[in-house]
Amino acid sequence: MTPFTYSRPTDVATALREHAAGGPAQFIAGGTNLLDLMKYDVERPMRLIDVTHLPGLGDIEEVEGGLRLGALTTNSQVAYDARVQQRYPLLSSTILAGATPQLRNAATTGGNCLQRTRCYYFYDAATPCNKREPGTGCPAIGGVNRIHAILGTSEHCIATNPSDMCVALAALAATVRVTGQDGERAIPFAEFHRLPGDEPQRDTTLRPDELILSVDLPAEDFGQHYTYLKLRDRASYAFALVSAAVALQMDGGTIKQARLALGGVAHKPWRDEEAEDLLRGKQPGTDAFEAVADHVLRDAKGYSHNAFKIPLARRVIVRALSQAAAGTPQSQSDKRIR
Repeated sequence: MTPFTYSRPTDVATALREHAAGGPAQFIAGGTNLLDLMKYDVERPMRLIDVTHLPGLGDIEEVEGGLRLGALTTNSQVAYDARVQQRYPLLSSTILAGATPQLRNAATTGGNCLQRTRCYYFYDAATPCNKREPGTGCPAIGGVNRIHAILGTSEHCIATNPSDMCVALAALAATVRVTGQDGERAIPFAEFHRLPGDEPQRDTTLRPDELILSVDLPAEDFGQHYTYLKLRDRASYAFALVSAAVALQMDGGTIKQARLALGGVAHKPWRDEEAEDLLRGKQPGTDAFEAVADHVLRDAKGYSHNAFKIPLARRVIVRALSQAAAGTPQSQSDKRIR
């Protein structure tokens, strides 16, 4: 691990000044991902700026009919908040589908949005990786790629975003509030993460000097018809091969509004608004759900070891939509798929 200095500012302005003081620097809160990356010599900050004591970022507040999740709220705090469970149970479910209780007690909302990929080659500093060292190549394309992306890939990178929580935030159309040297701005969640393109080293549209303040949930009601269905190699403490976050608003037996986001299939949580439009005004059923799955996966591309993800994703979409429409969300304690 590269030697580093450590500071603990007590206000946002000081944190931003310290970050801009010169030399590679990183903000750190729970550190559940960053510390691993430092141990593997993937991230090499010379300075760590601990933001856990910044005031006002550890609260959940009601704002304009929605909820504001401070960047320092822990995954456990969010998952078990009564307002989240009542109004945004999809978010609670996705959080409980990931990691372990110990990690959820430390991991933060802001940090979850910044998780790096779990690509084998990215974590191995002895191998080439365009994400780690641009221009060195992507060995995953012709190598071991079972966990890699089938949507939105480029010739430079086929890594996936590993977050469960972010799949729900994408489906719920959250907004990320950030601040930096140029002031505050709000980033729609669909625009926060990016596809690899020609710059696979950039996971998000966050500027180097910016700090996440909160993630805001809009004032919408998806409390009855939702599910988070996550398929993985083992029942717990494993990243998704394919997952689906679904939230529906029903008007009698008709789908009034639909939200669908996939995890484990792309460099970012994958939301297809055109596919969602196919469900509006429709009766729930296998034919309608299969048409949506076909639309979402129309450009999917498998590689030598992960082509199975395409039919798997199709089945996950259909099953998740069926669960949400029936109001029988997937249990994250009893993981048997209904």
